[in-house]
Amino acid sequence: MRTDTRRSPLTDWTVVVPVGALVALAFSWGRALPPFAVALVALCLAGAVLAAVHHAEVVAHRVGEPFGSLVLAVAVTVIEVALIVTLMADGGDETSSLARDTVFAAVMITCNGIVGLSLLVGALRNRVAVFNAEGSGAALATVATLAVLSLVLPTFTASRPGPEFSTAQLTFAAVASLALYGLFVAVQTVRHRDYFLPVATEPRPGAPEDPDAHAAPPTARAALISVGLLLVALVAVVGNAKAVSPTIEQGVADAGLPHAVVGVIIALLVLLPETLAAVRAARRDRVQTSLNLAYGSAIASIGLTIPAIALATVWLSGPLLLGLGPIHMVLLALTVVVSALTIAPGRATLLQGGVHLVLLASYLLLAVSP
Repeated sequence: MRTDTRRSPLTDWTVVVPVGALVALAFSWGRALPPFAVALVALCLAGAVLAAVHHAEVVAHRVGEPFGSLVLAVAVTVIEVALIVTLMADGGDETSSLARDTVFAAVMITCNGIVGLSLLVGALRNRVAVFNAEGSGAALATVATLAVLSLVLPTFTASRPGPEFSTAQLTFAAVASLALYGLFVAVQTVRHRDYFLPVATEPRPGAPEDPDAHAAPPTARAALISVGLLLVALVAVVGNAKAVSPTIEQGVADAGLPHAVVGVIIALLVLLPETLAAVRAARRDRVQTSLNLAYGSAIASIGLTIPAIALATVWLSGPLLLGLGPIHMVLLALTVVVSALTIAPGRATLLQGGVHLVLLASYLLLAVSP
């Protein structure tokens, strides 16, 4: 008698790992973890990141660009916002600058780290990374406006002492951020969707062929399953990041580092799925998809976080510090200028990728040693 030895899809690692990470989150939530448990949770977090990237690619293949990158960016950001609000509610005055630190870290990581890595990988593949300047330029302009409105202006307003908005100013910033985010999504997905599609290029002789280039899209059922597992994986990523955050905070304090480093580490962990997805897209000569992920994540990070934090101030106690210091404002200004020069030609070489990565390294160094 013939026996069917095919493996059930329920035992695939892309299903088992997110569910296992969610189980680890359930057992670790709200508990003080010993070192071995922290290591186990960190391992589950890494597995959930890889699973999230896989399911995001399945969804992207089904719905096409730019909807695929939008799904991942929005999903990660919504859960990131929940993490920030939860940490601020638990931490009191010590976390008054957590939203600013995490959002600014997300902007620097996406606009310099993800963009730099994507351009580097794309240029290594085809000598020159090609993308759509119209769509990327519009996204960059939105990032710059949101960043200045939400993170720079609070430093200079006089209604409140310190780098914070008054209630009216915070309300305006929240409404404006949400409106700009909604307008960007409408332009990206409806009115000018073609500006955000990958640019077709001639493959370099001898370059490896993308095995997924001509693959049939997954069925609607498979895509819906991946959407569900993507959400499970992202909840596990952010929840496990919160579970290990006390260990991170203790390590930062023991090392004598500024508390802002905690926000940087959280942003690095939360943005891992986007980073891996963007690099894999660049390896497949889809640099525009990588830029959609990078700038879309930055826009969502500000455009959704600021309104959520503004709403949360109704019940959160303590000040809400949003304004950047002089060093970070200089880095933000340099990032905007360099990004504009990178995006304008619609083509980039290894040099542009390297410049953005040096900017990220400068930010990380100054975060550790201001």
